[in-house]
Formats: sequence, structure tokens, C-alpha cells
Amino acid sequence: MIGPANHGVGSWPARRARISPHRTALVQGDRTLTYAGLAHRADRLAAALTRLGVRRGDRVAYLGVNDITVFETLFATALCGAIFVPLNHRLSGTEIAYMLADSGASLLVHSADADSLVAAAGPLPPVLRTADFDTVAGDEPPGAEVTFDDPCLLLYTSGTTGKPKAAVLTHGNLTWNTVNQLAHFDVLSTDRALCIAPLFHCVGLGQITLPTLFKGGSVEPVAKFDPGAILARIGEAGITGFAAVPTMLQMMCQDPAWDTADLSSLTCVLYGGSPVQERVARAWLDRGVRLLQGYGMTEASPGVSMATHDGTLDHPVSAGVPHFFTDVAALRAEQVVPLGTEPAELLVRGPNVFAGYWNRPQETRDSFVDGSWFRTGDVVRVNDGWAHVVDRIKDVIISGGENVYPAEVEAVIVQLDEVESCAVVGVPDERWGEVGAAYVVARTDLDPGVLREHLEANLARFKVPKHLFFVDSLPRNATGKVRRVELRAMAAAAVGR
Repeated sequence: MIGPANHGVGSWPARRARISPHRTALVQGDRTLTYAGLAHRADRLAAALTRLGVRRGDRVAYLGVNDITVFETLFATALCGAIFVPLNHRLSGTEIAYMLADSGASLLVHSADADSLVAAAGPLPPVLRTADFDTVAGDEPPGAEVTFDDPCLLLYTSGTTGKPKAAVLTHGNLTWNTVNQLAHFDVLSTDRALCIAPLFHCVGLGQITLPTLFKGGSVEPVAKFDPGAILARIGEAGITGFAAVPTMLQMMCQDPAWDTADLSSLTCVLYGGSPVQERVARAWLDRGVRLLQGYGMTEASPGVSMATHDGTLDHPVSAGVPHFFTDVAALRAEQVVPLGTEPAELLVRGPNVFAGYWNRPQETRDSFVDGSWFRTGDVVRVNDGWAHVVDRIKDVIISGGENVYPAEVEAVIVQLDEVESCAVVGVPDERWGEVGAAYVVARTDLDPGVLREHLEANLARFKVPKHLFFVDSLPRNATGKVRRVELRAMAAAAVGR
């Protein structure tokens, strides 16, 4: 993977091993793996997978925290011509069982931290523990031929509504996403990146991590996110970059170690997955960190657009400009038209856009317009060439015939220093059809009257939430996205709908 068609001995990471064999590819704790070492271990594990019955097109699932063994399994699976399926280790046994059955995994690889979860998952395919890699390793890698069009990865969507479905990402999708990233920002062979976003998520794998390995830099996977520990590690190891979700950035800049942390080695920090509060972005920019917001989705491997270093200060929360090999457009009145200042659904096409949803042909067809444009479901507007994600189409509240974008309301709420975070959802209303319900996490005491007064001073009356709820925390999934389905159910129950 990550390169032209793989033909056994010429495959990645063997190609990189020939270019820079003695450079460090992966480091974690006391363990260091060079590119030559990574290629050797991937070959031996691929031989073992073949002996265990893995064949071309089979799915090899992985369950466990970020670890060097994730990369060994990924590359070994690709050498077999099989498909890697990283699973969310924060899910329940029932949810893991669903994904194993849905993907039809022929083998489950897991680390020790997932032992109890594996036990709770019920009927399983054959299992291989990462602790047994050296025991089962073989000597003859399979040398399967792999082309750009062959599936490489199944990534399950976050599943904020209904059952999650798997996006099929090809070797070409991952390669072109890497090229797009490298066209947008610089990565050097001397870079040292942290991998703190989970590797079962597109941000963890596609942003910073694979581009750094492509260029011959070093990646350090982090098993558990701890904001203080990450801040300390940046200075200790001379970390040059990492990719994160906004919740991580917020937790780090609120950590007691923030003001004294040495961030001088950072050359690029990417974030995406959900909107970030402007004050959080400004906190990083004020420390001199070159912070870039990327916009994307699992189905785009994940990059669609990204901010640029030249424009971030003037557009701190913009999703930036399209990647080099990615086309964007808008869907308006069922017509494909150029993006403009008026909000419209974003369409995307390009070699990084996925092959479809696993075993869901109708959903795959429904997700495209004119055969090639993927419907993102996100409402976007463009000002001065820079994209701003307004909201998800399914999250738009229609109140009295007017469109209310929750993200716009949320941005006004978090302007108050007393507010930690918030989320706005729609709830049925007899008079208006639907009205807003705001869930607010306050960092200090906040008078509801003060909040409502602030909203009425900054928003049209129909945009002001009818219902205000103060809560200790918001329900979130593993990547920090708010689980709005739960909030809608809570709001409906609270107002008797």
C-alpha cells in the first residue's frame, strides 16, 4: 500500500526500507523499529497470516489501543492482498460482535488490553493475540499483487445514527489522500510525529501518520490520550506534529501544564472531525503553533479541504481550501453547481473518494449524484475562497419554515466565558413544528437569563432555543463528536414529545 501496485518484494514498507532502511519508522516506549525492521516484521507476519488461512480479499480485524502492532498488522494484511478492519476498542462487546459479523472477518487480531472486550463479544472468528506475533511468524511472505483499485481498509463510520457502516478505502484512496496532504503542508524525513488520534478513525491514520511514514519520518503511537502527558512528550521528544480531534486540543490548552509546556518543536498540528471553538484555535495560534483545520470524512480517506499556513490567522476556524486532487461542488435544487456564499450541501469527487459501503450497494448508489459526486451531507458556504462548514443537513432545525443551523447557535453560546461546551438539537413543537433545545456545559455558574439575553442580542428570535438545559457533560462518541441522537431523545422526553 502507499505506492504503485504492490508485487510481493516491491511492496510498501519494503520500498521505504530500501530508501531509508536504518531510519526509525516507529517508536513506542522502549521499543524502536526501523524501516528495514518494519518491512521484515510485516513480511513474517504476512507469512503467518497466510498459514492461518488469510487469503486475498479476506478481512483481518484488529482490536486494541494505538500500538506499533497496529501498523505491523496493517502492512502484513496488505501483503496478503487482504483487507484491514481496525475496530473501535471503546465499544461494547455487542457492538464489536456486530462489526465482526458485518465485515465477515476471517481473523481477529487483538492486543492484551482488549482481552475482556473480546471475551464479551460472543462468537468470534479465529483469534491471534499480538503477544504471539513472534511465535507464529513465518519466513515466506505471500507476495500477493495489489493494485490501486483493490480494497485496503474497512473503516466503520461513527454510527451517530443507526448501525455503523463500513467505508471501503482502496490502496489508491489512501495513496491519493497522502499525496493531497503532502501537497498542502510540508513533511520531512526528519519529522517526528505523535499518533494520538485513534487508529480506527480516519484522522488517526490519514492525517500526519501515513504522510510521515511515506516521507521516511518517525511516528510514535500513543495508547492513551492524556493531555498533560502529551504536552510533556512534545518537549521531551522534539515532536514536530500530530493530528487531533478538537476535544483533544481543548483538553490540552485547559491543562495546568499548558502555559509552561515547550511547544517550540511543533511545525504543524492538524485537527478535524468536528468544529472547534475559536478561542481554542486562538489559544494554539497564540502559542506560535502552526495549526491547520482539515475538513473531511471517512469516505474521503479523509481529506477534502484544509487551511493553509498563510491564511489561518485570518480564518482560524475555516475548513480552508480544497486539496490539490479533490474537486468540490454544491447540490442545489438537485443540480450540481459551484459552491458560493449561500449555504448548500457539499459534493466531493476525486481519487481519494471511497469505493462504496461494504455490502450496501443501494446506500452506495444513494450517496452519489451523477455517478461521481459524493454527497457529504454537510452544509457549506464559501467566503473569499475559504470554506465554512455550516452544519449537517440532518441536524438543521426547521422552525416556522425557517432553517436554523445548530452550529451557528452553538458558536454564539460558547462566546460566553462561562460556557465550556454546548450542543443544540431540534425538538417537536406544536406551534412552530420544531424548535431548538440547547444543552450547555458551564465551567462556572451561569444565569439562564444572562444566556438567553446574550442569544437574543446576537441571533434572530426564531434561532434562539426555546429550551435550555444545563448538564455536567455532553454524550460523545470515541472521536469526540456529540451524539445528537441521544440529545434529541432526551429533549423530547423532557418536553413531553
